[in-house]
Amino acid sequence: MEKFIAIAKHFALDGDILDIRPLGNGLINDTYKVTTSEGAPDYVLQRINHHIFTDVDLLQRNIEAVTAHIRAKLEAAGESDLDRKVLHFVPVKEGGKTWYYDGESYWRISVFIDRAKTYETVDPTYSEFAGEAFGHFEAMLADLPEALGETIPDFHNMELRLRQLVDAVREDKAGRLHADAHGSGELRAILSEIDADGERMCRAEQLHREGKLPKRVCHCDTKVNNMLFDENGDVLCVIDLDTVMPSYVFSDFGDFLRTAANPVAEDAPEVEKVDFRMDIFEAFARGYIRGTADFLLPVERENLPYAACLFPFMQAVRFFTDYLNGDTYYKIRYPEHNLVRTRNQMQLYRSAKAKVPQMQRFLESL
Repeated sequence: MEKFIAIAKHFALDGDILDIRPLGNGLINDTYKVTTSEGAPDYVLQRINHHIFTDVDLLQRNIEAVTAHIRAKLEAAGESDLDRKVLHFVPVKEGGKTWYYDGESYWRISVFIDRAKTYETVDPTYSEFAGEAFGHFEAMLADLPEALGETIPDFHNMELRLRQLVDAVREDKAGRLHADAHGSGELRAILSEIDADGERMCRAEQLHREGKLPKRVCHCDTKVNNMLFDENGDVLCVIDLDTVMPSYVFSDFGDFLRTAANPVAEDAPEVEKVDFRMDIFEAFARGYIRGTADFLLPVERENLPYAACLFPFMQAVRFFTDYLNGDTYYKIRYPEHNLVRTRNQMQLYRSAKAKVPQMQRFLESL
């Protein structure tokens, strides 16, 4: 704990530090709760994973611009519970930056939001909450004057993911395509299906080049547990802002549904259980349309069913690329783990694609 206390003391905190202990179970950053003396706020200390977020200064500038903009809007609207409705990051004592480098790791501290909770539940009720919260988050930032940088460049670029797959096929580093030629032929069949729909799934990039589809400030990690709720079950704010950056609204819409609308985990081998749940789609879409009513363009709204198909397709391509490369990106628990993930996501893509007419009818009814 002494090491963490020494790091925390570089930040302009109120009160005396009494305790620092692990908080939550995040997959990317290491997170700790800093308890202070009575009368002062508690804080959240995080070690930033700079292997994923390689430009920490850019990362924090993005977050500072976003939180300041939201705070100003809430203040103008007379929000009474301001400090619980938007995150606040604490500057270091010298230099004013909101991050500190100790020679090995990058650290940041935010004010702990008291009496708040997160949920892991994925059902229609919480999906609608999520749709409205993330839609409202985008709406609050639709007029952000600062130009944000991409904390993970080309994060949701479908054309790039397909180029990476082409490279993986050409190199066949693990020899799996060569073995498949003398085996079941499953890998060639997956490639054929991806190739058949690949150009169609690059619609976002095509529309953007034509000047028809804008990039927005998006969250890009839309999960139910990335929202804080108050004691009454009402949404307080959106959290986990590391991936907030310019993207198409399809990122926030499609990425939520990729995980939430699938009744099984993305690596479940029981492909017959994979399905695209329309009740989750309808609930999330209902909330999202309500949250984005002030700015969403017709081209964005009419392509939301495409977004629901895009993200399982994109993830299948990424899993399959990693499988062909010899499993160098995603952690695996057994040799065919990435292939199992690929089968799962391709089946989710097929299910979503088959339900596009239903999605379109529902959106037209709103």
